[in-house]
Amino acid sequence: MSTPTPFTPYDPTGHLLLTPEDAEATARVARLRELGLGDTPVPEFDDFARELARITGAPYAMVNFIDEHRQYFAGLYTAGDGQSGVELGPVPQQQQPGRVMARDHGYCPHVIVRRKALVLEDVCDYPRFAGNPVVDEIGIRSYLGAPLIDRTGMALGTVCVVDQEPRPWGRQGLETIKSMAAELVGRIHRQEPGI
Repeated sequence: MSTPTPFTPYDPTGHLLLTPEDAEATARVARLRELGLGDTPVPEFDDFARELARITGAPYAMVNFIDEHRQYFAGLYTAGDGQSGVELGPVPQQQQPGRVMARDHGYCPHVIVRRKALVLEDVCDYPRFAGNPVVDEIGIRSYLGAPLIDRTGMALGTVCVVDQEPRPWGRQGLETIKSMAAELVGRIHRQEPGI
């Protein structure tokens, strides 16, 4: 008589690679250094994030550059308590999102590797994304992001918005985020040294 195998609960995310491998990370870091981007706040990118939040109605917007180990929000906008939006300063320090986030947090690493926009109206509808640390740690429920594809063909980073509530981004949201990403890439190219 055979011994019964122990019961193992089904884990729908157990077989999924939650953070995709990024073969271009080292080359991306080199390209970002050429452009002088990726490790300091850029006031113009903060302004861009503010405009992106205004257009989409999202409480959080970012211009994000990703290296081998982390994400850096060179542009960041967060909404204030009950207001339509304020600068980072008025947000209490303990609630203030930082400009650095681990590479395994959030959805921008997926956008970089896919090289396509990603629309998650409710992240909990997708087992691959529902298990991301930002869901439990920050309460993120929706995401809309697009890659910043450089003239060299490199995915430099992303522009994205998130919310703590599900959002029906729809086709309009997808077109908006793609258009805003293209606009920011144009700005980056116009400021590129030596061009």
